[in-house]
Amino acid sequence: MHRDCRPAHAVVLYVLCVPPQRETSAWRPGVPGVVEVFHAHYTGYAYPMHVHEAWTLLIVDDGAVRYDLDRHEHGTPRDTVTLLPPHIPHNGAPATEHGFRKRVLYLDGSRLADDLIGPAVDGPALADPVLRRRVARLHTALAHPGDELEADSRLTLIADRVRGLLRPGTAPQARHADRPLARRLRELLDERVVEGISLEEAARLVHAHPAHLVRAFSGAFGIAPHQYLTSRRVDRARRLLLDGRPPGEVAALTGFHDQSHLTRHFRRLVGVTPGRYARP
Repeated sequence: MHRDCRPAHAVVLYVLCVPPQRETSAWRPGVPGVVEVFHAHYTGYAYPMHVHEAWTLLIVDDGAVRYDLDRHEHGTPRDTVTLLPPHIPHNGAPATEHGFRKRVLYLDGSRLADDLIGPAVDGPALADPVLRRRVARLHTALAHPGDELEADSRLTLIADRVRGLLRPGTAPQARHADRPLARRLRELLDERVVEGISLEEAARLVHAHPAHLVRAFSGAFGIAPHQYLTSRRVDRARRLLLDGRPPGEVAALTGFHDQSHLTRHFRRLVGVTPGRYARP
């Protein structure tokens, strides 16, 4: 006898009538405050009630999720960022028969403090297109070893924006570019083109908050710190390639993680691969 897969309760429908499919990947990048990165595509699978020790910052690329948080039902409307606080029970299930595809960051308390738990419980869906774009770009940076400065800078601004959305009175005030601070950071980047420097260390050396440091540099020079450092490295790579050095050796001498890391940034800034660049 054929079973009708269209009962009234959608969550039960998709869990029972669709063969479960799970595609997942998870890793821990070398970025302070990031406990885990988790990408998943689920069809016909529902999370039971559970908690995390870390903050859960997620975006849904396809489909939708419905979930309960603090006894209230929520969903993941298009172009929103969902923020689930630590230690607060929640579940999750597909809102459609096609399941959902999500990208998740688990962040520790160094990025988002406990004073945001209450506002996040009250409003876990952050409908902010700028935040959504920033989170997506952060995931791209986290997927590439060697782009930790970019990922750290992006995450710093994301955490700052989240705080401003949850506690509007604490949002940073717009300021004119702090050129002396920006110049000090540029000097640090110039001194450490090959070995690089973390955002945390740079902020400590120049006595500034990391978010203000990134904004000051971008405002003064029209380019983010990680873009400036990558440009300097590519410039050095060009000189070494013209000297006849092989791309793999050039990558190591200019601070790139490996040859593929060099190739990706070199092609983006120069328009050709390192191997093609030095050919007659």
